[in-house]
Amino acid sequence: MMRLKKIPLILMGCGGVGQQLLQHIVTCRPLHAKHGLHLRVLGVCDSRSILVTNDIFTAELGDSSLHAVCRVKSSGASLSASSDGFGGDCQVLSDSEAPRKVVDIAGLLGRSTGLVVVDCSASPETVEVLKDIIDHGCCIVLANKKPLTTEMKDYEKLLSNIRRIRYESTPTSLCWETGYIDDVVQVGAGLPVISSINRVLTSGDPISRVVGSLSGTLGYVMSEVEDGKPFSQVVRAAKCLGYTEPDPRDDLSGMDVARKALILARLLGSQLDLSDIKVESLYPDEMGSTAMSTEDFLQDGLASLDVGIAERIKVAASNGCVLRYVCVVEEPRCQVGLQELPKDSPLGRLRGSDNVVEIYSRCYKDSPLVIQGAGAGNDTTAAGVLADIVDIQDLFK
Repeated sequence: MMRLKKIPLILMGCGGVGQQLLQHIVTCRPLHAKHGLHLRVLGVCDSRSILVTNDIFTAELGDSSLHAVCRVKSSGASLSASSDGFGGDCQVLSDSEAPRKVVDIAGLLGRSTGLVVVDCSASPETVEVLKDIIDHGCCIVLANKKPLTTEMKDYEKLLSNIRRIRYESTPTSLCWETGYIDDVVQVGAGLPVISSINRVLTSGDPISRVVGSLSGTLGYVMSEVEDGKPFSQVVRAAKCLGYTEPDPRDDLSGMDVARKALILARLLGSQLDLSDIKVESLYPDEMGSTAMSTEDFLQDGLASLDVGIAERIKVAASNGCVLRYVCVVEEPRCQVGLQELPKDSPLGRLRGSDNVVEIYSRCYKDSPLVIQGAGAGNDTTAAGVLADIVDIQDLFK
């Protein structure tokens, strides 16, 4: 009988993506077993607590407990308020105990069996926990992009051992934020952008430019208004479809795309911070959240933007182009906003909520390397996270 390599892991954030990841782990048990692998889930954190096995060295949260976690979180409850059904071999610790417990476990396992900490939250605050985890020699896998878009010193700390970090699902992820370790509803997918860029760079082929549509929401909006629909109508429809955040201005501001662009820029070697990126918002400052409620923006503010957007669409069409909301990473600049692009280019042909990234290098100078795929779905994002976990199995005995 094949000996199973057991990889201990802790999940931070069990919203949409986190729940889907747990379901993938359970579903893939037979497949992983065929390859001699077993993922041993020691704990799961939400914004208020951690559910953790009583014996981190030999035990784990059983599959029935993982299913119970998903049921509790899908109902909107916290783990701390719903301890029934998790079994007697685990405990729930609340509030400030949760991050400390994760670090303690990392200290105990980091230099022995090893540990993977998976961040599927949307919180910038997890960076402090993640830095401690790195110090203990553990691995981290990120769907949460915010730790990678904080100050450069934090970024460099997290990537101080490049073999122990994976973050393939961060460039195409969009999260609704709700707490310390936020429950995530993610609109994005685990496209192989990071691994593709790393593959090009490590081959000695310098990348000169990356252009990408990294928001499924804004990709959908711009392709719909291209068909002649009013901007306000399309944004409201996107909100009804669940493509936008509760306040669509969080998408229309471009800041989420800017965070993704920063990850790509830093991957290419730029020493940039978020404040260095030129970001075009699709609404003026006087319509910001401090000046106008979400309801007023949806009812009155959006409609006032229709004429301006329609005019820009018309101008782009007269130039034989279409308008897309993209990031452009090209040393020394990194900018995010509306760009006129040829209709027959990969980005120009973009429809719906797909994400598209064009990578230009010496070898891909005239015909870029193009990565395209679904820009919406917890399932695909969780699959990307799971692939990242499996990818580091060689670091475990």
